[in-house]
Amino acid sequence: MGFEGIGASVRRKEDRRFLRGQGNYTDDINRPGQTYAYIRRADRPHARILRIDTAAAAASAGVLAVFTGADIAADQLGGIPCGWQIHNKDGSPMAEPMHPVIATGKVRHVGDPVAVVVAESRQHAKDAAEKLVIDYEDLPAVATMRDAIAPGAPLVHDDAPGNQCYDWHIGDREATEAAFARAAHVVKLDLLNNRLIPNAMEPRAAIGEFDSNSGDYTLYTTSQNPHVIRLLMGAFVLHIPENKLRVVAPDVGGGFGSKIYHYAEEAIVTWAAGKLMRPVKWTAERSESFMSDAHGRDHDSTAEMALDADGKFLALRVRTLCNMGAYLSTFAPCVPTYLYATLLAGVYATPAIYAEVRAVFTNTVPVDAYRGAGRPEASYLLERLVDVIAADTGIDRIKLRRMNFIPADAFPYQTPVALQYDSGDYVATLEAALKQADFAGFPARRAAAKAAGKLRGIGISTYLEACGIAPSAVVGSLGARAGLYEVANIRVHPTGSVTVFTGTHSHGQGHETTLAQLVCSQLGVPMEQIEVVHGDTAKIPFGMGTYGSRSLAVGGSAMVKAMDKIIAKGRKIAAHLMEASVEDVTFEDGAFKVAGTDKSKTLTDVSLAAYVPHNYPIEELEPGLEETAFYDPKNFTYPGGCHICEVEIDPDTGVTRVVNFTAVDDVGRVINPMIVEGQVQGGVAQGIGQALLENAVYDASGQLLSGSMMDYTMPRADNLPNITVGTESTLCTHNPLGVKGCGEVGAIGSPPAVINAVVDALSEFGVRHLDMPASPQKIWSIIEAARGRMAAE
Repeated sequence: MGFEGIGASVRRKEDRRFLRGQGNYTDDINRPGQTYAYIRRADRPHARILRIDTAAAAASAGVLAVFTGADIAADQLGGIPCGWQIHNKDGSPMAEPMHPVIATGKVRHVGDPVAVVVAESRQHAKDAAEKLVIDYEDLPAVATMRDAIAPGAPLVHDDAPGNQCYDWHIGDREATEAAFARAAHVVKLDLLNNRLIPNAMEPRAAIGEFDSNSGDYTLYTTSQNPHVIRLLMGAFVLHIPENKLRVVAPDVGGGFGSKIYHYAEEAIVTWAAGKLMRPVKWTAERSESFMSDAHGRDHDSTAEMALDADGKFLALRVRTLCNMGAYLSTFAPCVPTYLYATLLAGVYATPAIYAEVRAVFTNTVPVDAYRGAGRPEASYLLERLVDVIAADTGIDRIKLRRMNFIPADAFPYQTPVALQYDSGDYVATLEAALKQADFAGFPARRAAAKAAGKLRGIGISTYLEACGIAPSAVVGSLGARAGLYEVANIRVHPTGSVTVFTGTHSHGQGHETTLAQLVCSQLGVPMEQIEVVHGDTAKIPFGMGTYGSRSLAVGGSAMVKAMDKIIAKGRKIAAHLMEASVEDVTFEDGAFKVAGTDKSKTLTDVSLAAYVPHNYPIEELEPGLEETAFYDPKNFTYPGGCHICEVEIDPDTGVTRVVNFTAVDDVGRVINPMIVEGQVQGGVAQGIGQALLENAVYDASGQLLSGSMMDYTMPRADNLPNITVGTESTLCTHNPLGVKGCGEVGAIGSPPAVINAVVDALSEFGVRHLDMPASPQKIWSIIEAARGRMAAE
């Protein structure tokens, strides 16, 4: 057996069951006496509900009940809560309208739940739902942010004047304005960050169950953080004490942020199970997911950079309009504020930054975090702006970046927008990426492409992100309504095998392997003797789940602390067994040894003594070998890197082909290189999808036009190149593992690299910028318009 600890490319333990079709997803679970729910959703963006006639549906075959908003109101259920509060510039709280579990009085977006049919089968429920007669009075809708803020615009919520959720700012406005006043150059860029629909492989699903004997509820759900769902749903919606509510998130087939949030369907099935005294199951259809899963991104920004005569950055000024959709999703308010504007320094030593963010409601699906959550939006804005600065000033884009990088010897580095970076070497990742991408050989490749009638471009993105949101006291002061620590319970069994109970949750990241590698390295236990348990609130101490690349940086650090306690107790037990002083006992490679002697005891010897305490320091220690630790981070972690994209465009069709992609990332200490490579490649695939293909489109009336795979273009294998992945690591200085996070870096660094490459390819046509997605139609239109101008000249 080879080395399996930290740094080894160990094959993922969990893949064995997945590849054999033995995964246990929510829809795979069937409870005794189970019934099925189907949700009738609004087919219009904004309307008053005049009447819901349920008679025909209730009389249909197999139907057990039909529920509407009136039933929810009669039981005095709460609305879906928001987990983060933002304050306006004047200190007043944001607008926080009610988000009903089932629409009451009005519907506010296509897909809003209007009624629920529960029946003996899914088909019975669906057939009956078609028989519901719903009378609406259509109301004017606002489908875009610009429409929403227009004078006299229809209101999404009566208690949100002007459709404004908040008007927030960060940074030193006075210092920024002073820098602009003395600038030799000012470069301005207007840009959009397109709206995305997550489309995880597994649609959302939920099963509610009620035990009438104990009064206990159980919810099985496709969630990234079951404890937070239990807290929000139990305390604020259903008013169930947490000790009477169990939430289980089994295997989850992808999330990308869209499964962080508490959704109405979770409350519906749990509540309905209590009403019917039978389990109730709901599974989304794919077309339903398009209009019920939280969307991502959707920013409209203006960015301006002030520079001195040599090209040094003096100040950055940003104004962003961001879309909340019709209701506030769980963490939506923090995404365009503390996860976006605080990252506008990026990798650059910009002395002054001021950002204003205005969030608005529209008659569209709620918007929340999507892979990267605010960090991709910040990196895209900054890296596009840097390339535009290079084009406008004539300064080489690599030289411009180098001269403005934060130096490697400047850490810890305090940015003008609250964050303090602890480590990084941005020149190292840039140089490694340039070499791996053969940047020096690009002119020859461009010439060869031109000879073949193609346009070739290369784009660079030097990005930074923040992971492991922390610490709890700080985020609490910024509006978070939950702590952001993590928990680990390490149980060493009598025969030396280990079970890890972690508050993080895996939905494709490979935690069962990576977390086991931590145990293998620290306790010396073979991988096959380590089990990782997650996703069940009945088994795990209160944990905060997985998002923001926090699992290793926060959850892994909690594990290290718990294993430190295991070793400390084990040293005392071993000292007793070997009749030695505790101070003389060391632990290495799974064995306790007495320094200067050949005496030793294995971890199994010690664990057996702990559970069979015949020869044991019972006066000093309790039996057993199990420890729990909580870890609350001292700071964010700050991965960064350089991504380089090379594209080729067919000028006759506008089709863009990504021919090469290189990603060199600083993710801190690498636990499993193979898993890091896979995470980066997956993120890059999503970034290429955003840059070239994906776009959620509403028409002027608020109807979702891209509501299926026929109209929403997901990246496929033939849209992607071979992706070269490398790492250039500097260690995080404030967590015990030195890790930074890798789950989102691919989706953060890639979109600006792709668009920078496309703009570079189109440079001969005078293109300064184009918004994502760079679709064939958009590119072809640009080329044809440019050709028309050239012909006219």
